[in-house]
Amino acid sequence: MIAPDLRSGVEALGNMIAEASSIVPFTGAGISTECGIPDFRSPGGLWTRNRPIPFDEFVSSPDARDEAWRRRFAMEPTFAAAKPGRGHRALASLYRAGKIPAIITQNIDNLHQMSGFKADDVVELHGNTTYARCIGCGQAYDLAWVKAHFEQNGAPDCTVCDEPVKTATISFGQAMPEDEMRRATELVQHCDLLLAIGSSLVVWPAAGFPMMAKNCGAKLVIINNEPTEQDDIADLVIRYDIGEILGPFVGN
Repeated sequence: MIAPDLRSGVEALGNMIAEASSIVPFTGAGISTECGIPDFRSPGGLWTRNRPIPFDEFVSSPDARDEAWRRRFAMEPTFAAAKPGRGHRALASLYRAGKIPAIITQNIDNLHQMSGFKADDVVELHGNTTYARCIGCGQAYDLAWVKAHFEQNGAPDCTVCDEPVKTATISFGQAMPEDEMRRATELVQHCDLLLAIGSSLVVWPAAGFPMMAKNCGAKLVIINNEPTEQDDIADLVIRYDIGEILGPFVGN
């Protein structure tokens, strides 16, 4: 069912939330746009202005590594200024109420953790841009250390194993994190309501979660400004502003 208007959509969503005992949100870039973080695919999104740097290019090219870090530090004021929006806060309220065991996200902005989710209960499919990791041994690095090194000597290598250091995010061509995908799959298979929020639902394998949830007997709600290719399998589709849809569910 496609909600005919915002009010009826929020009412129907509220009824489904009330009936559900285990709700798993699956969030994409759309939930963070009201926080000032641009998405990737929409007109004017990040990828319309800068070609993504594939993982193999990052590994093989010092120039690509320098460019990747230049872009990241150019975005730092945007990420640093971002605060959780109404969507993040609403989901955190349901989490505190015991309705949500954990959240699955394609986002890298750390806003779910800032809204009140424990870090262990945020399953980050595409990693986290607020710190860095060695691509070899996995050593974590603070961005302040990376920036100081970058400004003096260019993109850094690991102090432990000399492999390149990159943001702790998943790039094109880089393997999806096995533990996170396994945990996300288990959450989807055992929920009774999946909320797909702000995701274009085109990036696989994560785009398979809605159908997986339906096949396991869960209800599916898709909340997104634009239509998705999976709207026809959803029990409820709400195509309005995410903050306005979820705002009524923000608790005290």
